[in-house]
Amino acid sequence: MSENSPSSLRVAVAVPLPEQLCRLIEQLEPRLEVVRDHELLAPMRWPADWSGDPAFVRTPAQHARFEEMLDAADALFGIPDASPAALARTAEANPRLRWVMTMAAGGGAQIGAAQLPAEVLRRITFTTSAGVHGAPLAEFAVFGVLAGAKNLPRLHDDQQKRVWPDRWEMSQLDEMTVLIVGLGGIGAACASRFHALGARVWGTTRSGEPVEGVDRLVPVDELDTAIAEADAVVVTLPSTAQTHHLIDARLFAAARPGLILVSVGRGSVIDERALVSALDDGTVAFAALDVFEEEPLPHTSPLWTHPKVLVSPHTAALSSREEERIARRFAADATRLLDGEPMRAVVDTVEFY
Repeated sequence: MSENSPSSLRVAVAVPLPEQLCRLIEQLEPRLEVVRDHELLAPMRWPADWSGDPAFVRTPAQHARFEEMLDAADALFGIPDASPAALARTAEANPRLRWVMTMAAGGGAQIGAAQLPAEVLRRITFTTSAGVHGAPLAEFAVFGVLAGAKNLPRLHDDQQKRVWPDRWEMSQLDEMTVLIVGLGGIGAACASRFHALGARVWGTTRSGEPVEGVDRLVPVDELDTAIAEADAVVVTLPSTAQTHHLIDARLFAAARPGLILVSVGRGSVIDERALVSALDDGTVAFAALDVFEEEPLPHTSPLWTHPKVLVSPHTAALSSREEERIARRFAADATRLLDGEPMRAVVDTVEFY
């Protein structure tokens, strides 16, 4: 154990978490004191509903108890009420707070929105659940690429019209090049699955570190060259100032006609106006989108009715096991903290991802 590491940790559960998972955390890391009061937390409406029912309102006395619990903690399981403003209040009121785990893989955006002062960002380590959602999102990515390769819209349209056309050729995944934009936890999970299915897998990287299943590492500044040779692109990147509209009209112009696009990172990475234009002119033959620039997707968005688009309402990662996976991740990271070892998925507090 590092001489700077604590011998125990008082954790406040700041978002809804079933009691059995609070106990699981205590069992996995007995050095934790897990403080919770389920009466003070909004009930979940579905699995992993970390923000809880918006109709839930604490009484003034309950709110005072909630803040008292947060202000006496060394660590928080979740951003209080999933609210950047509540995080900012707690960080200022509680000088002993040293670790906050966000529930979202892209939780860095919430931390950035809290506009915490530099001294607070130095004092508190923020981690995310990045990697926990890798398997379900990778499955959606495979589904999306296959749906495009097999021309799901055409199959569905012919079926609805009861049309039996002349035979036509589908694309084969083991003859395709799949470019994964972002080789973090989700991207690596995607890479392993596409590799197993026989695709040629390329992936963008900033570190240059090899990733299992990736045949070619592509520097981000060479993305336009790589997309020109890709049959499908899977976007897994988080939302940062650097990734905003990274996939734009310029990149679509570099692509070959017939590109398949899947988005499972954050919607702000893709310029949706440019995407619609690319869909209309045939550059993009099919797009399977789980995330969007604005959510819920506005009724006026042309993506709703575009015949080449599959809209998934940011639900591809949802799993009844997500809560347990995140609880186990929290306990494992607590062990790392207590033993003086590096925690996983630490937020970059410059770019907030």
